[in-house]
Amino acid sequence: MYQIPAEIVAAVDSLLAEMTLEEKLGQMSMSVGAEITAIGGSGTGAPIEQSIREGRVGATIQVAPPLEMARRIRELQRIAVEESRLGIPLLFCQDVIHGFETVFPIPLAQACSFDPRRVREVSAVAAAEAGSCGIMLTFAPMADLVRDPRWGRAAESFGEDPYLASIFARATTEGFQGEDLRRNGGIAACIKHYIGYGAAEGGRDYNTAEIGETTLRNYYLPPFAACVAADIASVMPSFNVIDGIPMTANKRLLSGLLREELGFEGVMISDYTAVTELIAHGVAADEAEAAEKAVSAGVDIEMTSACFLGNLRASIEKGVVKESVVDDAVRRILSLKHRLGIMKDPYKFLREDAFAAKVYSAPHLKSSRELAIRSCVLLKNDGILPIDEGQRVALIGPFGDSADLCGCWSFSTRREETCTIARALTQRGVTVDVCAGCDIDVPIPGGIEKAVNLAAQSDVILLALGEPSVDSGEASSRMDLELPAVQRDLANALIALGKPIALILTNGRPLLLDWFDRHMNAILEIWAPGSEGGAAVAELLLGKESPTGKLAMSFPRHMGQIPVYYNALPTGRPWREGDSNRFLSQYIDGPNAPLYPFGFGLTYTSFACGGLTLSRDVLHANTEITAGITLSNTGARAGEETVQLYIRDESASVSRPVKELKGFQKITLSPGERAEVSFRITEEMLRFYRTDGVYTSEPGIFEVMIGTSSADADLLRGRFLFKED
Repeated sequence: MYQIPAEIVAAVDSLLAEMTLEEKLGQMSMSVGAEITAIGGSGTGAPIEQSIREGRVGATIQVAPPLEMARRIRELQRIAVEESRLGIPLLFCQDVIHGFETVFPIPLAQACSFDPRRVREVSAVAAAEAGSCGIMLTFAPMADLVRDPRWGRAAESFGEDPYLASIFARATTEGFQGEDLRRNGGIAACIKHYIGYGAAEGGRDYNTAEIGETTLRNYYLPPFAACVAADIASVMPSFNVIDGIPMTANKRLLSGLLREELGFEGVMISDYTAVTELIAHGVAADEAEAAEKAVSAGVDIEMTSACFLGNLRASIEKGVVKESVVDDAVRRILSLKHRLGIMKDPYKFLREDAFAAKVYSAPHLKSSRELAIRSCVLLKNDGILPIDEGQRVALIGPFGDSADLCGCWSFSTRREETCTIARALTQRGVTVDVCAGCDIDVPIPGGIEKAVNLAAQSDVILLALGEPSVDSGEASSRMDLELPAVQRDLANALIALGKPIALILTNGRPLLLDWFDRHMNAILEIWAPGSEGGAAVAELLLGKESPTGKLAMSFPRHMGQIPVYYNALPTGRPWREGDSNRFLSQYIDGPNAPLYPFGFGLTYTSFACGGLTLSRDVLHANTEITAGITLSNTGARAGEETVQLYIRDESASVSRPVKELKGFQKITLSPGERAEVSFRITEEMLRFYRTDGVYTSEPGIFEVMIGTSSADADLLRGRFLFKED
């Protein structure tokens, strides 16, 4: 854990002793830097320059073209350092979610890569680009566990599994922050949204989340705990209510669980206007009470609204809030500014001289392309992929020649330069006939007829469908996860030609694909793949690269299954294949299983797992078990497979999931090649939170499952006994 050096502690205490109460409250206020006006203002009721001079602003949010933003940041920082009484530098922040100017695949796609090393690398690239323009802190990673694809922010998540989300949240944090925030290159990370935001009822953004304590701790907490262990600089409380208390005022979960139990010592930043929203939640009568509850719960910085600035002086004078609470918050804020190195060099993050070399550079675009290749998931293939370069290809659909491949939360000014699928295929020498056929959700007059006539001359049809970037992300919850009717009409017309069709799907969340699964010859899920998305897809379609992605989130077969996820708790009346008993946990009009389960993904060859072995059948706390299988490439091409380890606790003091991911390995094999793949199983992997809040393991029988997805049919099984010493 990061330990604040003694000299910084002394410097912070010395500066704090000089500060007036108004200046302290100013450090706790995050203003909008005049470029964002959609939801709020500067929060201070005055021009931002004046507020900075008066010491009434400690941080700002900035969104603008990079060089323009850098000039703006330099000027605002100059005012803070040269014209305010104490000269305390400002903290400049932005949502750098999956890239700055170079855009990488959306986080949900990144998790499908099962490649945390590469995600750590691209997060460092994003930090380098943003940091060269003055950005010091990003509101990322988003570690919310998501089981409901109706929620638009599924795109920003790492999926449905706490283990996988923990690994990727930590990798992203380490990539952003680097080894030492005081060095050039890293920026502070802010994990969000603590906690349970992804469990919003009905998949509706900003909505209530009802989560039991053991579910909260065992499913939703691990990614946040992993980032606290990685010394993340800041945490953002979520918008939602849990157990009747909005998170922004939830002292039990902010000060208790996060700070005292997990040991988080960084800065806590409210979400956008979340302090004021305590009034709408019905837990504060006015802004004064909202400020009192938020600061008492542990919030250090109020984003964009001005409840702290306008009310905490009176609350302190009345004795409702102790000034020591404010002092503690300001200590954390100033300590972060020291940790970032801006107290010594306020312009450290302004490196305009490095901008041209770093931003949207060839190496960064290469990183984007490589991660996009590994993030795409092949959901179906009857052999038509990869296509032959000599085939005549009809590229049909609204995303065939679209640059809308960057997804939500991308502010890049280079989005129009995004490599499209059509351009990438043409650049690789493929004869491509391109026709949209329809817009995303409305017909083009004569469009389908034109597309059919064009496709009739082709050898193979690539059907590029999906949802636009604005249909996922914040405030983009959906009731219906079907593709628009006009896209289905286009697909139907092409099916009548009797030609092979591969669906290329661009989207930010799992969609309902049952009809397409029955009618397409192949389905390649490309998500929102980023700046080099088209190039990555072309490499996959032509077989220059093979798909290796695995789903980080299950795809439902029907809306009525939602939420559907692999690591559910067992029921007392479980349904099993072939069981005719009606009185089981099942639907009478369809299967329980998703269309595509967590961990699923095909490639251009085939693999077989066999011969599961356990090195011993009894595990003790000070020993380990090696679980192994033989993986064989049974196809005609070289390929990579992701072997996955799942464990189930068969009997415990609380009901445990039917299976939990505990490890994975990516193995590359040539045709006919075999490899022994092994996993270490330790006592630590068996731990969970009980109802009393104790994190422990319990003796008993455990089932080991190893395979290539979470689907039962893909898993080899064994059992061992865990005994306490």
